[in-house]
Amino acid sequence: MPQISRRRFIFGSVSALGFGSALTSFLACTASTSPTSQALPDDLQLVQRFPQVLVPGEVRLPISLAQQSGVITTSSGFKFPETLTAKIVDLSNDTVITENISVKLHGAEIAIPYYPFRTTIEKPGNYMLVVDDGPQDGAAFSVLERNQVLVPKIGDTLPSFDTPTFDNARGVDPICTQTPEPCAFHKLTLTEAMQRKLPVAYLIGTPAHCSTGTCAPALEQLTNVAKIVGDSATFVHAEVYSDEAATTVAPAVKAFALTFEPTLFIVDANSKVVDRLDAVFDGEEITEALSRAGVATS
Repeated sequence: MPQISRRRFIFGSVSALGFGSALTSFLACTASTSPTSQALPDDLQLVQRFPQVLVPGEVRLPISLAQQSGVITTSSGFKFPETLTAKIVDLSNDTVITENISVKLHGAEIAIPYYPFRTTIEKPGNYMLVVDDGPQDGAAFSVLERNQVLVPKIGDTLPSFDTPTFDNARGVDPICTQTPEPCAFHKLTLTEAMQRKLPVAYLIGTPAHCSTGTCAPALEQLTNVAKIVGDSATFVHAEVYSDEAATTVAPAVKAFALTFEPTLFIVDANSKVVDRLDAVFDGEEITEALSRAGVATS
């Protein structure tokens, strides 16, 4: 990895989104002195909503907004900008490598809205996402060598795995912590789903024990999308823990070397990963990802 050039990387870094960790890390903030057309508050802070498992290629960088009082939610009365624009800075030389990345607001229906920035970064290194007219010290992140990240990545063939089903829980109890009823995505194993030669949406997350508070909304959004696309794709869900007390990590998590939740793998009919949505996502992003896998979504 290139040497970090400035202590800004320390200011901008965020703790891992892991099992049992809270997603409440705020990044250091200095208000911009330039005029703003977005009327962003002076005490604006950025909250990283993505784990540090990025590799060269297209990267997804969702962020939420916070003030000194905490993360801004839909119930706060805050008027969220419809869009944000940002740039990417290479911290090895403080060079702007990408400008004018615009993204619209997502997730108004999941309590904590977010902005899922996407860009392409060609090489490993340390970078920072800086929002226009926002904090000067933005969201710092690392892009790792591809072989350093064990989680299946875009372009990989998703490994098959015999996830728990209603017919065979494979030692996982409960097999689904959604309440009051388990979700419908436990009829087939992941292996069986991929053998159907249809696109697959595979969610790993635990609605009852999610440390980030986003697993239950993710499963709800996935259920809504499944009702729309019907039999044109197969949907599978696996829990994070094997026991109701959430003390034993489930085999599905270990098989994919996960250290965060939730994550949604979208694969095409040939089991190739065409997208991976980590930590927070809504129905719109799920629909767009399924479209990339060849699913007619309209």
